[in-house]
Amino acid sequence: MASMHAFLASFRNEEEGQGLAEYALILALIAIVAIVALIFLGGEISKILSTVGTSV
Repeated sequence: MASMHAFLASFRNEEEGQGLAEYALILALIAIVAIVALIFLGGEISKILSTVGTSV
C-alpha cells in the first residue's frame, strides 16, 4: 500500500512539473510575439508617442 501511495504522489508531482513547463512555453511564445511586434511596429509607436507628447 505504501508503494502505491508513493507512486501516486510521484505521478502528481510529474503533472505539476508538466504544467509549469507548459506555462513557461506559453510565456516564451508571448514574449517572442511581443518582441517581433515591437520590431515591426516600433516606428509607428514612436510617431504616435511623439505626437501625443508634443500636443501635451
